[in-house]
Amino acid sequence: MPERAKGNASAGAGANPAANPGARASSAASAAGAQDTPPVEAISGIEAMRGVGVQRARGFWADAWSRVLGTRTADFALLWVAFVAVLAVVAPLIANAQPLWLEHLQPPARGESSYSPLWRSLNATDLLLLAGAPIVVLVMWLPLRTPRSTRLGAIIVLSICAVLAAACAQFALSWVDSPMRGDAVKEFRAFLAEWFPGRWGQVLLAFAVALPVGVAASLAPFVGGWWRRGVLVTLVLAAVATACGWRTFLAPTDYDAMIAAEARGEIRTVSTLIPWSPDRARSELIIVPPMRTVAEAFDEKIRRLGEASDRAKAAAERASASGRRFDLMRAEDDERQATRQRSQLEAELAKLKETDFASRRFILGTDSNGVDVLSQLIWACRLSLSVGFVSTGIALLIGVTLGALMGYFGGWVDLLLFRVVEIFMAMPVLFLLIVAAGVLPRNTYVMMAIIGCVSWTGAARFTRAEFLKLRGQDFVQSCRAVGLPLPSILFKHMLPNGVTPVLVDASFAIAAAILAEATLSFLGLGPDNQASWGKLLSSAMGSTGTFLWWLAIFPGFVIFLSVLSYNVIGGALRDAIDPKLRKAAH
Repeated sequence: MPERAKGNASAGAGANPAANPGARASSAASAAGAQDTPPVEAISGIEAMRGVGVQRARGFWADAWSRVLGTRTADFALLWVAFVAVLAVVAPLIANAQPLWLEHLQPPARGESSYSPLWRSLNATDLLLLAGAPIVVLVMWLPLRTPRSTRLGAIIVLSICAVLAAACAQFALSWVDSPMRGDAVKEFRAFLAEWFPGRWGQVLLAFAVALPVGVAASLAPFVGGWWRRGVLVTLVLAAVATACGWRTFLAPTDYDAMIAAEARGEIRTVSTLIPWSPDRARSELIIVPPMRTVAEAFDEKIRRLGEASDRAKAAAERASASGRRFDLMRAEDDERQATRQRSQLEAELAKLKETDFASRRFILGTDSNGVDVLSQLIWACRLSLSVGFVSTGIALLIGVTLGALMGYFGGWVDLLLFRVVEIFMAMPVLFLLIVAAGVLPRNTYVMMAIIGCVSWTGAARFTRAEFLKLRGQDFVQSCRAVGLPLPSILFKHMLPNGVTPVLVDASFAIAAAILAEATLSFLGLGPDNQASWGKLLSSAMGSTGTFLWWLAIFPGFVIFLSVLSYNVIGGALRDAIDPKLRKAAH
């Protein structure tokens, strides 16, 4: 009874806020909390059984990527990879010797008074990248009904289709345009020029050559019905054929004539952010240290030529005094040559100072060919990314196919194919790359194929191990019982359940491919006439044996950071997928 009375008294005190200040404050805080917290709607047991109020679980890959994005090092690695990808796409717009805009101060008799030389210099690859990258970003991030995994698969298939179609179209156009072909090819070229004005004949030829690639891509079940796949593939082929037909053969630009016209006051130009290109070289600008302008580089060359002239003059005086006639003639010849070169550079610098060209700065210096280092670093992002992703895709295609056959059939099929894997594993990869690059043509497509064809063993072994575990599962036995074809069992039902380790290994494979490309370019076996990080690194030792620190630090740092980023992403993805590692981390 006393306890009950005490409880009633407490309840009465709580009911009267004026009599109890503490209770009044507590009730006020409870009221404020009740206003901030949304009311919880009560549900019945039947509604709970139906799933009312249950939050939908995330998918496997969505959960894995959320764990990867929660890692600070992985976030930094993803930002670096995204930064390199953006540079690869917009390289022609930010690092280009072609002006953004050119205006004739006096209207010419023929041609346009103002135009964009940069737009006219964009080739088919530039246009496809600049148009395709924003479309890919929009398709992946727009809130569409189609799942993002389906959209990503469609983008991968269409990107492969575009790359193969562009390669076939450019090869066919170059082959037909060669003057070494026979009369039949010349007649065919004349027929196209007669019936299709402009370059529409080349567009039609590029579309016809790329059509088999489109038909093969339409057979891949990357999106709903066959008609949807046909429409998407047709649009991609039309874009590739148009870009290749109109932008395969571009007239070269005379940079020196453009600079001379600007010095005479005939034209006015607007330059890009970095007004240099990897194909823009000048002998007067060889081995310029970072943060020097063109005028400062010319002044340094003039000063060195003056010192060389003085040394040659002193040597001539000593030779004349000692009576050595041969040394005297050689010293006088060196003096005349240095004086002539100095006069030419002074005259050239006087012309350049009347233009904006003299104030252009080499942020990271130049190499031994007189080419800007920063522009080469930016343009080389394309080569590294394309070689990394395409060669890894080729390796995955070969490795997953052979690994699936080994793991599914086992027995003598596994024994035979695994011997092939062991043979490739026993061969030195670098030796194979060097031999293949030395024998085959040196271009980007060949390098992709070389690296992809020698680096597929890891994907084959991972796929084999997963398929050996999956082939005895109930769903595989059900697929066999209903009579599904072998490709459907392997790649539609078993592969999605066993592809996880392969995709994790793909990140490490991309890093290895980038490192292999840099190694080949360092050895001088990379693609011709194309900027490369390894080629820049190889020129760190100048022709005179002098160590050029800026050609070693900047390309080496970019290679190191790119390879490290892909390895970090692969490690973070492996930790997020493997439940044992996740449990150990907790």
